[in-house]
Amino acid sequence: MSTSVLSIQNLVKYYGNIKALDGISYDIPKGCVFGILGPNGSGKTTTLGIVLNVLNQTSGNFLWFGKPSSSSTRQQIGSLLETPNFYHYLSAVDNLKITQEISKRGTKKDIDNVLEIVNLSQRKKSKFSTYSLGMKQRLAIAAALLGNPEVLVFDEPTNGLDPVGIAEIRELIKKLAQEGKTIIMASHLLDEVEKVCTHVAIMKKGTLITAGSVQNVLVNEDIVEIASSNNGKLFELLKNYTGLQQIKQEQDKIQLYFPLAQANLENINQYCFNNGIVLNLLTLKRKSLESKFFELTNN
Repeated sequence: MSTSVLSIQNLVKYYGNIKALDGISYDIPKGCVFGILGPNGSGKTTTLGIVLNVLNQTSGNFLWFGKPSSSSTRQQIGSLLETPNFYHYLSAVDNLKITQEISKRGTKKDIDNVLEIVNLSQRKKSKFSTYSLGMKQRLAIAAALLGNPEVLVFDEPTNGLDPVGIAEIRELIKKLAQEGKTIIMASHLLDEVEKVCTHVAIMKKGTLITAGSVQNVLVNEDIVEIASSNNGKLFELLKNYTGLQQIKQEQDKIQLYFPLAQANLENINQYCFNNGIVLNLLTLKRKSLESKFFELTNN
């Protein structure tokens, strides 16, 4: 039995003469938080539109839970693709009653439960027009949760929010993931994706650059940051250090690049000490998603 919630197989999409997707393929494991990253025009929203049956692909295929998309598989997927669209003069409860009636997902008894999950119970009878942007987005997520779907698909879930709203949605996504939901989200906010996602796909101009666990995508080398009271002398000492691939002077510290899992901090420290240099900084770091993203998409 497949452990992939969604398998995307060589998807191609044309808008007239413009190729929006150029044969992308990857699998999304069950229980992960999967971020789809890319600059504007990279094909993120097009991909989500196709797998949610909002758009038709030109060619290629996709499988939900190992099967072609159908009404039964779609009932297991909750989605938020656009800006929340509710009646401004109605309360959260009344808006969700309408959503439930139209979508036929879940029952009216689910409404109090989903409002509790998104922390809107105290404001469930307030008009939508009185909500902050973050609250409106949380209500949209509550609508996606009707029927207790296995998978949640969000397109730019923190778009337009202030830092407080972003933090609220981030914590909500973490909470839903801990409860066993598979979450698929497109975003351009790299820092937010790095904080919540376990897996990532990076896209550029309709092509897939890389996909996999965040750890595997980010870490393809060891980066050791070091410093001493005399970084010039330290740089000269280490530029021919055994196993070193690259050395860089970065402001008040030096970065040493080694093949993945080859850096030995104890040996570096001992080598420097034996040569008369005492380190005041010695740490192993990984590339941020932001630096990796720009490295991949700017090549």
